Amino acid sequence: MENSGSAQRLEVIVAGDEGSTRLDRVLAAHLTDLSRSRLKALILAGAVSLKAAAVRDPAYHVASGDTIIIDVPEAAPPEPRGEDIALDIVFEDDDIVVLNKPKGLVVHPAAGHETGTLVNALIAHCGGSLSGIGGVRRPGIVHRLDKDTTGLMVVAKNDLAHASLTAQFADHGRTGPMRRGYMAFAWGLLGRHRGTVDAPIDRHPHAREKMAVRQGGREAVTHWELLESFSGRDGKPIASLLACELETGRTHQIRVHLAHIGHPLMGDAVYGPHFKTKANQLGPESQAALAALGRQALHAYLLVLEHPRSGELLHWEAGLPEDLLLLEGALKAAL
Repeated sequence: MENSGSAQRLEVIVAGDEGSTRLDRVLAAHLTDLSRSRLKALILAGAVSLKAAAVRDPAYHVASGDTIIIDVPEAAPPEPRGEDIALDIVFEDDDIVVLNKPKGLVVHPAAGHETGTLVNALIAHCGGSLSGIGGVRRPGIVHRLDKDTTGLMVVAKNDLAHASLTAQFADHGRTGPMRRGYMAFAWGLLGRHRGTVDAPIDRHPHAREKMAVRQGGREAVTHWELLESFSGRDGKPIASLLACELETGRTHQIRVHLAHIGHPLMGDAVYGPHFKTKANQLGPESQAALAALGRQALHAYLLVLEHPRSGELLHWEAGLPEDLLLLEGALKAAL
C-alpha cells in the first residue's frame, strides 16, 4: 500500500481461494475496511485497474495471480460543518463512538434542523479520525433516537464499522447478541408482568409526521417488562415504569406500540395527547415533574453489540437522566 498525498493506492494479488472470481467479491475478501458498496463505486468510477487498464465491471472475472490496483481517492469533506457541541462520550476507539444523547439534540441535519445536530457535533469531535464512509468523511449513523429521547447511541467512524453495525441493527438480536433496551414511563397499569407487542407500523394515513399501526406496514416487535407501578392521589394505579427491548427498529416504535395497547408514554404530545387529563389524578409534585419534563418519558438505557473489528461483546448501560429521575421520585411519592 502506498499513500499518494492523502489518497491511497492499494494492491491486491488474487490468491484463487477467495470463493469467487468476480472482481468485486475478490476485493471484498481482501479489503475488509471498505464496504461492498464503496468497492463497487470505486470500480464503476474507474479507480480499479488490472494490467494497467481500468476495469469498470464489478462482475469481471479475475484469475489467480492477477495483480489488482485500487486508487482510493481522499475522502471528501462532509457537507455538514463541524460544530463545538458538548457530547457525553461513553466509549470511543478508532472504529466507533458510543454516546449518551441528551434531550433536544436532533441526530441528523434536515429541513428545519440544518445545524446544531449530533452529526455536526461528531464532525467537530472526531476531526481527522473519521475515514470515508462511502467516500465521504462523515460519521456513520446506523440508528437514531428521536430529538427528545435520551440515551445510548453508537456511531460508525469508518466503512468497516458502518457495515458491521448496519448488519447488527438489521438483525436486531434475532441471531446475534445485539440488545437495545429502553426505560419507558407509561400511563396506566399493564395487566401482567411482561408481554410483547407484535403489530406492523407504517406512516399515518393522514398525519405524515406520525407513524401508526397499520395492516400491511413493516413488521414491528417490542418486548416489555413491568419494573414498577405508581399510584395516583386516589391510591389507584396510574402509571408504570417499563423496560422495553426492540426486535425491530421502526420510527417511533415504542411510542406507537404503547399507545396502540392503550398505555402511551407520559409526556408524549404526539401519541398520547388524549391522556393529558390523566395528569389531574397525579399529586402536585408529580404534576410539576411531568410539566417540567416537556417530552416523552423515554430513555435508551441499554446497548449491547459486537465490536465491528474485534468481535468482542460490548455492554453499556446509562442511568435515567435528571428529568426522568425527578419524575420517578415524584411518582413514588404519589402525593
